[in-house]
Parts: sequence; C-alpha cells; structure tokens
Amino acid sequence: MSPDPCTWRRLPPSSPGTPYAMALVSADSRIAELLTELHQLIKQTQEERSRSEHNLVNIQKTHERMQTENKISPYYRTKLRGLYTTAKADAEAECNILRKALDKIAEIKSLLEERRIAAKIAGLYNDSEPPRKTMRRGVLMTLLQQSAMTLPLWIGKPGDKPPPLCGAIPASGDYVAKPGDKVAARVKAVDGDEQWILAEVVSYSHATNKYEVDDIDEEGKERHTLSRRRIIPLPQWKANPETDPEALFQKEQLVLALYPQTTCFYRALIHTPPQRVSSPHGRDRTGHDDWADPMGHGVTVHLPPLLTTSSSLSELGGSRALPCLLLTLPRSCPPALPPTAVPANPSPTFRVPAGPEWNVTHESPSLTSPAHFDRQP
Repeated sequence: MSPDPCTWRRLPPSSPGTPYAMALVSADSRIAELLTELHQLIKQTQEERSRSEHNLVNIQKTHERMQTENKISPYYRTKLRGLYTTAKADAEAECNILRKALDKIAEIKSLLEERRIAAKIAGLYNDSEPPRKTMRRGVLMTLLQQSAMTLPLWIGKPGDKPPPLCGAIPASGDYVAKPGDKVAARVKAVDGDEQWILAEVVSYSHATNKYEVDDIDEEGKERHTLSRRRIIPLPQWKANPETDPEALFQKEQLVLALYPQTTCFYRALIHTPPQRVSSPHGRDRTGHDDWADPMGHGVTVHLPPLLTTSSSLSELGGSRALPCLLLTLPRSCPPALPPTAVPANPSPTFRVPAGPEWNVTHESPSLTSPAHFDRQP
C-alpha cells in the first residue's frame, strides 16, 4: 500500500529510498501490469463478439425463413427461443468483460493521479531538467477540458441506482474528498469578499474536520484551510440521460458555472437538460455560430432552490448537500463585465457540448463583485 499523501509532506527531500519515491516505482510497475491485463480484456471482448456473431446471423436467417413461409411453426418457435437464450448469455458475457475493462481503466487513472500527487509533493525533477514553470492559463483550461471529456459515464446494472457524485447527485454527508480531488471551495478574496473557486484537495484532518486545498490556478497559487461546509466535491461520473434522468440537473435549476478562461464561478440557470450522452456541438439561443465551439472546462454547482436570482455570490452559504457537475462552456462567451458595465437583462443562453448536452442561461446581473473577475487572463 502506498504511503499516506498527508505523511509525505512531512518527509525529508526526495531520494531513491524515500517512501514517496518507492511509491512512484511501485505505481509504474502496477500500471504496466494493468495495461497488459486491459489489453487481454480487449482481445477477449473481440473474441466474444466474433463468437456471438454466428448466433446473431442464425437469428436473422430464421426470421427471414419465417417471413418467406409466412407462418410460425412450433419448430421455428423452439429454435428461436434457444437462439435468443444463447444470444442473451453471449451479451451478458461480453458485458462482464467490458465492465472488467472499465474497472482496469478506473484503477489506472487512479494510480496515475496518485503518482502525480506523489511527484508533486516530493518535488521530483530530473537533474537535467529545471523546476517546472507555472502552468499558463491556456494550458490549464485545455487540461480541464480533457478532464471533463474523460469523466467516466456511470453504467450501472439493470435496477441499479446512480451512486453519490454521479451527475447532480450530491456526496453523502460523511464523504471525505481524497487528496488530488477537484472541489469547489468557498474562499475569501483579497478585498475580503467571498467567492467559489476551483481547487484541489491536499489533505483532510479528521481532528479538526478541515481541508487543506490548493487554488487550481497556479498564476495566483494559494493554499487555504477550510471547513467541510466550504467544500463541495465534484462528481466522479457523468449521468446517462437515457437511463438515469433523475441524476441530471433539471430545467430552471439555479447553478454556479465556471466562467470561461477563469477559475471562478458565476450564477447560471439550466435551460435545457441533455437528451443523450453524446451530442453534436450546439448553438446558443441567439444563433451566434462562434459561441458553438468548445473551449474549456466548466464546473456547475447546484444551489438550494430557496436562493433567488438576486442573491449575490458572496451571500451563498456552503453546504455539503450541493451536488456538482462538470460542464464545458462555449469559446466566445462575452468576457466578464465590471459592475458598471453589467447590462440590465442580458441572459444569453449557452449550449454545453462536452459529454451530455446542456443549455445554460448566464445570469449576468448577479455578477456584482469585482472579486468574481480577478482571475481573468
């Protein structure tokens, strides 16, 4: 078992014998094993699919003969029953292999994340390489977009309910986010105003019930110590609109969304829930084509219904019951406006193209604090 990341922070500088250095080697070895196992599972999937193809062809031919003879004899009825029973068993076998492959992928992603955290904490650099420079805003937004697009889709068995942190379903009351998890964090800005930002968990203290989180924006990197009520875990799975519509944000629900090219949240309203898992890039309601392309990553946080659209962001209290959703907002959205330039009723509607397709309405009148815009590029 790899060392607790919270312990790594108290260890001496990195060397080949330190626990975090050994953890990196162990993670690399395990990832290589998992990739080999994943390759074998993919081959098994193709073999299973090829094997079941013959049975599916027999089903089709049997139906064609029945149509030609224009009758359903006891012979055909018995034959079809057997063919369909076999086809169902083949499909279940293929499904089980695919689920095993998905589990391997999830484990690989988890190990890669643990490795990233270990390297970050240990500060491991090659002798020939200088320390890593601060990540530029554009690179950060690209990485966040990739993170949103690769968020796994929840695929439960028949009758399974979506788990916590799937789509709009919140985390359980006793849930503790792990080091490296992305969260929405309510922090105080330089001018004293409070705002929600995108952050990464560093550690959690069970003694004080407080998190240590890092601002995801490395240009203004800060570490914050926050109570649980000021932290909202982001989802671990996307919800399937066709099988789990109850896990989606619904029309007219008030949310917070990550403003394009920033790591701060603004208020928005769900205009149209997604209808399918993958949708082509859409258009906004006013028909501007340049608003239809994806640019980056957004995080949507569900707000309690009792909050009105006139509430300012600094008035929003923290709540562990608030679920979050990863979204993507369009490229050429209007820039954040200073308080004096906010129009009376702009409310443009954006369509969200990454993963499930959403329409959200930008509630610009609520953007009344300059603290909301201190992370513009």
